[in-house]
Amino acid sequence: MEYEIYKVDRLPVFQNRMYDTAKAAQNCPRGDMRLVQNHDTGLIYNAAFQPELMVYDANYQNEQAVSPLFSKHLESVAQIVTCTMGCEALVEVGCGKGSFLEMLVRRGCDITGFDPTYEGDSPRVRRHYFGAGVGITARGLILRHVLEHVEDPVQFLHNLRDANSGEGFIYIEVPCFDWIIKHRAWFDIFYEHANYFRLTDFERMFGHIVASGRLFGDQYLYVVADLATLHYPKASAADLVKLPSDFAAGISAKDAGEKSAVVWGGASKGVIFALLRERIGQPVSRVIDINPAKQGKYLPATGLRVDSPEDALAYFPLGSTIYVMNSNYLQEIREMTNNAYRYIGVDHD
Repeated sequence: MEYEIYKVDRLPVFQNRMYDTAKAAQNCPRGDMRLVQNHDTGLIYNAAFQPELMVYDANYQNEQAVSPLFSKHLESVAQIVTCTMGCEALVEVGCGKGSFLEMLVRRGCDITGFDPTYEGDSPRVRRHYFGAGVGITARGLILRHVLEHVEDPVQFLHNLRDANSGEGFIYIEVPCFDWIIKHRAWFDIFYEHANYFRLTDFERMFGHIVASGRLFGDQYLYVVADLATLHYPKASAADLVKLPSDFAAGISAKDAGEKSAVVWGGASKGVIFALLRERIGQPVSRVIDINPAKQGKYLPATGLRVDSPEDALAYFPLGSTIYVMNSNYLQEIREMTNNAYRYIGVDHD
């Protein structure tokens, strides 16, 4: 049994897939979000999710390590991983472009990565998924920002455990749904994330958790758990969730009379922010991102072009407003732009 928490129709299937033309971006595949909570397990997920639509390839761009602040976050994660699981026989499931894997290699770790979207040439990375028959048994599995993308997260974890001979530790990092609720972060709910987790969800999944906590300004949560103690969760009355009545009020409330908006951040938050603004007749005019792989490309759904800071701000008067999609980067952005604009963090309380 499940009940609906939140609903948005016709969202882009991929927020981080970039397009070569505005038309192609506007014609991107779409799906509906029907966020529900399961009464039996307590887990929160998109009941309208269609996994067959999710085909990840080299056009998927979600590399954040170009930011010094995010690199610092990854260093914190590396410290947790090595302190709890050691440096030997590690596997990163869904290693992306390999930035975190290479960071662990520089720390002296023995690690293998698995990801079909990998674009580099490291012999440590295999361009397919980790599963039965890969010929590797890890002491520790690393699962950073993967579990929120899969249709059945508990079964996925069981599959990883079985592929790893039923043993080992696992580091899991996902967005924190409690943070999304607290900050009324409607721009953090999107189709690509099929699941939304709280720490209590993992406490009900694992009999033994070695370490847990929150990271990156509390936007992420993590657990290090013993895979051998994995089981299906059971919900209690305390696990039930209800969004605040004003959860989506910020879609228009952030405007403060601005006739147009320039947003800094061409990733998931920026995609949803721009799309829902467009739907209420207050479209975004420009999108800025420091990731070179995004620059000159177009965001799904709106077809907005992503520009470098230099290109975008050349046409933007000093003192104008920039909507910062993630306030974790607010100070970094102020420094990059000589504090010459008015900055609004959309995820501030």
